[in-house]
Amino acid sequence: MTVKSVRRVLEVFEIFAEVQRGLMLKEIMERLHYPASSAAGILKSMVALGFLDYDRETRIYMPTMRMPEVVSWIEPARFLNTGIVSLMRSLHESTAESICLGAQSDLYAQYIHVIHSSLPASENDPPKTTRSLARCGLGWLLLSAKSDDEIEHLVRRMNYKVGDREKRIHLPTLMRRVKQIRDDGYVFSQHTVVAGGGMIGILLPRTISLSARRLAVSVHGPVERLDQKKEAILSIFQSALAVDGSRTVLRRL
Repeated sequence: MTVKSVRRVLEVFEIFAEVQRGLMLKEIMERLHYPASSAAGILKSMVALGFLDYDRETRIYMPTMRMPEVVSWIEPARFLNTGIVSLMRSLHESTAESICLGAQSDLYAQYIHVIHSSLPASENDPPKTTRSLARCGLGWLLLSAKSDDEIEHLVRRMNYKVGDREKRIHLPTLMRRVKQIRDDGYVFSQHTVVAGGGMIGILLPRTISLSARRLAVSVHGPVERLDQKKEAILSIFQSALAVDGSRTVLRRL
């Protein structure tokens, strides 16, 4: 199987995750821009392997329970049963806004898990969205956990990739943002990526991730709504974090 074929299989699963319903061949082709022969071949193979069901009367494909069974172990193993998802659900129940779990991926901030808003929103970040560490609220938050020297090194790398000097990152401006986040203990980014959109987020304790990557949880939505809910959001964050001896831990809410 080629890399291209593997990518297409994964994209089929991502489309089902996005629409959360059965799909016909034509709609899958249109959404993913696959040739008819390729799409039909991939879907036929996925049915044969037990990952998709196919209803001949309606001509609709639907994922089976095999995929959830394959990946169900990931969440507890990845987050050590520390209550990250519990925190995200509590934030969503309280605010109805989009709740994101984020981490650094080289020079980018990446959303790795999202609970989508049930309200009208100015932006709706899908999982795996990536943005420059220096140009978004999540990135500033993740940078705030690093030393000044580490941040300067990352900025040099980012600027090296930018051809236009006027678009390069201004380190003193970035450091002022980072210092503010360190002082406040959270970030409230407003109109940064999308006009009218914002996010409020905190860093999670270092002890809760299997990997060395620092994780962050954030609430996303229109700035006006977030401003009204800010104190409630910060209160939930505060309730979730506790000091155990010399370290900060995450409580289960």
